[in-house]
Amino acid sequence: MKTWKARVLMASAATATLAGSGGSLAQEDQRRFKLTPITEMTADQKKYVDAVLSGPTSATGSAAAVPGAPTIGSPFNVYLRSPLLAEQLRRVAEHIRFKSSLPFKLNEFAILVTARQWGSQYEWFAHHRLALKAGLNPAIAEELAQGKRPTGMDADETAIYNFSQELHTTKQVSDATFKAVVDKFGEQGAMDLIAVNGYYVLVSMVLNVDRTPLPGGAKPPLPELK
Repeated sequence: MKTWKARVLMASAATATLAGSGGSLAQEDQRRFKLTPITEMTADQKKYVDAVLSGPTSATGSAAAVPGAPTIGSPFNVYLRSPLLAEQLRRVAEHIRFKSSLPFKLNEFAILVTARQWGSQYEWFAHHRLALKAGLNPAIAEELAQGKRPTGMDADETAIYNFSQELHTTKQVSDATFKAVVDKFGEQGAMDLIAVNGYYVLVSMVLNVDRTPLPGGAKPPLPELK
């Protein structure tokens, strides 16, 4: 594992790129929880960031967790304000994302449903590419982004969508919707589906309160729904 000093030195190119992007820097001004330089972190904060950067989240190519960067992005940057809580959330998040009994594509689809419900631009931006890479039809994602019930979903996707959508909008699920998920994924799958929706509500809250900007001044991917 590289030392913190080495990571800071390796980050000079990334910092120069950011400095050259006026739009990106302008968006940074809206961030409420300012980025904490690694060189200014406490021991507990550094321990947490080290765990994130050496873990599976960083391996996905996340723009928020780049080894060698001078800071770590949100939601992790916001979590740093409570580093002991952050470490517990890291363990929960890594289990929900990478050890779920649900197939990766369906897990990411549920995250997109949550991001759309909360209008969380950064969450959608971060997970849209992962969902498509895992095999989600781009047309399904696009209709979801527009606030529509996606057409062309297969039976598994329909079960995940119905359960997640009902849970967010009605705060419960019908017997038929519950049975469809349990029949396909078992009771563990139902629990894992509840967990991924619930955890990413927290992430959406964090990102929305922070007003986390999109990398590189990217255009918000989710239209405002009326």
